[in-house]
Amino acid sequence: MTHLSVEMLAADATEPITSAGHAQLGIAVLAGIAVIVLLITKFKLHAFLSLIIGSLVLGAVAGAPLDKAITSFSTGLGTTVAGTGVLIALGAILGKLLADSGGADQIVDTILAKASRRTMPWAMVLIAGIVGLPIFFEVGIVLLIPVVLLVAKRGNFSLMRIGIPALAGLSVMHGLIPPHPGPLVAIDAVGANLGVTLALGVVVAIPTAIIAGPLFSRYAARWVDIRPPEKMVPERASDDLAKRPGFGITVATVLLPVVMMLAKALVDVVIDDPAAGAQRVFDVIGSPLIALLTAVVVAMFTLGRAAGFTRGRIATTVEKSLAPIAGVLLIVGAGGGFKQTLVDAGVGQMILDVSKGWHLSALLLAWLIAVTIRLATGSATVATISAAGLVAPLAADMSTTHGALLVLAIGCGSLFFSHVNDAGFWLVKEYFGMSVGQTLKTWSVMETLISVVGIICVLLLSLVL
Repeated sequence: MTHLSVEMLAADATEPITSAGHAQLGIAVLAGIAVIVLLITKFKLHAFLSLIIGSLVLGAVAGAPLDKAITSFSTGLGTTVAGTGVLIALGAILGKLLADSGGADQIVDTILAKASRRTMPWAMVLIAGIVGLPIFFEVGIVLLIPVVLLVAKRGNFSLMRIGIPALAGLSVMHGLIPPHPGPLVAIDAVGANLGVTLALGVVVAIPTAIIAGPLFSRYAARWVDIRPPEKMVPERASDDLAKRPGFGITVATVLLPVVMMLAKALVDVVIDDPAAGAQRVFDVIGSPLIALLTAVVVAMFTLGRAAGFTRGRIATTVEKSLAPIAGVLLIVGAGGGFKQTLVDAGVGQMILDVSKGWHLSALLLAWLIAVTIRLATGSATVATISAAGLVAPLAADMSTTHGALLVLAIGCGSLFFSHVNDAGFWLVKEYFGMSVGQTLKTWSVMETLISVVGIICVLLLSLVL
C-alpha cells in the first residue's frame, strides 16, 4: 500500500474548506468530538453514523460550506477504505482460517503442554501475542477464552492470573501492531513507514505486554480472586476436526506477512536506493497487500487443506470471515472521513501553530489527544483515527523512526483506561463473570498500564533513535 501523506490525501482540495481562525477551529473540533461522544454514549448511535454527523457538525461550526464538508468527508472515507479496507479483509480471512482449521488450538495446546505451573502466565501472553497478530481483538478473545477458562480450572489458578496475560497480549497487538485497523490508519495518516513501525512496535510491545500481563496479573489475582464460570466454557473449533495443521507450519504461516514486511524495512535501511533492483523487488514483496495476500493463499494450503478442508469448505470459511468485519470497515472508513474533514478545515495546521510555543514533545501531545478521545468515546479505533488526523502535520519534519514512534504514541493513547463506554469492557466482564467494579480493578487498570508503559517505551526510544 502506498502511504499517502496528509498533503497528498488532500491533493484535490487546493485550498482549505474554511479559513476560520484558531479559536473558531478549536470550538469546531470540540463541537465535532462532543457530538460524536454524545451520540455514541448517550443515544447509543452506531459509531459509523455518529462519525458522519460529527464530521458535518465540525465543518458547519468551522464555517465551511456544506458541500465542501461533504466532499472532504467522502474523500477521506474513500481513501481510508481503499488504503486499509482490503488489508482488514485479508487479515480477517487469515484469522478465520487460523481459527476454523484448528491452527490456533494447535499453537495453544503445544505451548501449554511445555509450560510449567510457574511459567503458565508467560505462556499465555506468548500465545495471545502470536494468535493476536492477524486476528481482531474481539475474535481473539472468543478464540482464547476456552483456553483461559480450561487452564485456570485444571491448574486451579485464579482466573486473573491466566486471563490478564492473555488479554494483555491481545490488546497490545490490537493497539500497536499492523495489520490491525488502528495502526494501519495511523500509518497512512502520518505517512509513516509500515516496516519501521512494525519493527519498533514489536520492540515496544514486548516489555509492555510483560509488565501489563504476567507481572500485573500477580496483583490482579489478589484484588479479584475468582474462579472460571462453568457456563462460559464454549466448544473449541478443532473439537469436531479429524486432523489439524502442525505447530511449526501454523506459526510460520501466521508470521509470514510480518517477516515479509520486516524484510522490506531491513532492505530499505541497508540499500537505501529506490532505483536498486533488490529494493524495488522487496518494495513489492513487503507491501502489506502482497504480504497479507500471500499469507492468505499459503494459509489455504498450510491450514485449510492440512485440516482436511475441501475447496468448498475453504471458500465457505473465506465468505464467513468477511461478514463480521462490515461494521469495522464502516467505522474505520467514517473515521477516515472525520480525519479528512479535520485536515481540510486546517485543524492539523492549527495544532502545529499552537503547539509551537509549548514545551511538550509531539509524541506526548499525540498520546494525550488519543487518551482524551479514548476516554470520551470508548473506541480505540476512533481515538486512533481522530488523533492521527489532528497531529499528522507534526510528522512533516520528522525522521522515519520518529514518524513511526508518533504512530505508536497514538496507539498507546488509544488503549488508555477502558471503561463502561467500551464494548471490550463488557465483553471481558461477561466472559469472566465479573462485576463492574472487578472489571475496573483488573481489565481497566491493565489497559491503563499498557498505555502508560507503552508511551514511556516510545519516549525512551525517541531519545536514542
